Amino acid sequence: MATNAPEIVGSGHTKFGRLDARTLEDLMVEAAGEALSQAGVEPKDVDAIFVGHFNSGLVPDGFPSSLVHQLSPDFRFTPSTRFENACASGSAAVFGALSALKAGEAKTVLVVGAEKMTSRSTPEVTKALAGAGYQNDARETSHSFPQVFAIAAKGYEERYGSPMEAMARIASKNHINALSNPLAQMQRNMDFEACNTVSDKNPLIAPPLRLSDCSLISDGAAAIVITTDPAVGGDKRVGFRATAHINDFLPLSGRDFIAFEGPKKAIGAALDKAGVSLSDLSFAEVHDCFTIAELLIYEAMGLKPAGRGGEALADGIVYKDGKLPVNVSGGLKAKGHPIGATGVSMHVLSYRQLVGLGGDMQLPDAKLGLVFNMGGSGVANYASVLERR
Repeated sequence: MATNAPEIVGSGHTKFGRLDARTLEDLMVEAAGEALSQAGVEPKDVDAIFVGHFNSGLVPDGFPSSLVHQLSPDFRFTPSTRFENACASGSAAVFGALSALKAGEAKTVLVVGAEKMTSRSTPEVTKALAGAGYQNDARETSHSFPQVFAIAAKGYEERYGSPMEAMARIASKNHINALSNPLAQMQRNMDFEACNTVSDKNPLIAPPLRLSDCSLISDGAAAIVITTDPAVGGDKRVGFRATAHINDFLPLSGRDFIAFEGPKKAIGAALDKAGVSLSDLSFAEVHDCFTIAELLIYEAMGLKPAGRGGEALADGIVYKDGKLPVNVSGGLKAKGHPIGATGVSMHVLSYRQLVGLGGDMQLPDAKLGLVFNMGGSGVANYASVLERR
């Protein structure tokens, strides 16, 4: 069945942070309601719902796909499916929705990504997230995710030289960007020196990673409405110029971790399918779960050769006023990282940039944006090139 190209026509996004009074259901309903309202779509006109949610014991809601139905009685009997692919669960839900739309199985869909993390202690969250690592090797099972990305930072230093200064500049950049994002969890100006110095306020978490190198434990939800019906939604429309999904081996022992081959292949495939280069992009929202990850993504994108990602900072390329602003939202580092919400959040804020709803984050005349969402240690890799229609 022939269909029109899928377009995002509405978005919703809760505040990210420690939201003690809000349940997972509350967050999903809020984000979904805002997205439908912005799109001018009634619940009865939604053909299917796609939910990104990691969980791994973070909340007792092990069957969250119908929680969004609490928004309206008109959602009763609407099909809904939960998607999980570690920290890329949100993008997995987006891509699942796109598959249904392209197949003609639906015309208008709702995608919701959500996570409630702060009701657990930091050790409990760390243990839950570690479940996204390889469990059949005692050496890898013993690593938390900060320890996994500490391995990346150490490997980078051994191969290319210390990345710590560049990592501190990434942290500071993203904190400064978050000051313009009212939805961000941490709106605190942290300068380079503060991020580059180990102190009582910035202790080592997993040497050499400092607290400022790590993303936040967050609650939050985000949602988008996607349609192939040109009569649905208003004139603020964003299309998917191209998408790519690549999964790598799960065991670290089976690959060269700091080569970031999965991210490189996903981003490269999306750009190739879109027929664009980095110079055509207006911005990129990428998966900075740890600052070393953003540095490696610079190299995976082709901004700089391997081992020279720090030059993208020195040259000013990735700052808000640079040639390719990266993580204008503050990124996972400062915006927050509610696991299942992250990929959807990236699409929401990119959509808003492209239709001029970026508020204080708004870039001038944004036309094309890259979204890169990653699950685990470069294992599940999703890239989208979004374009203003």
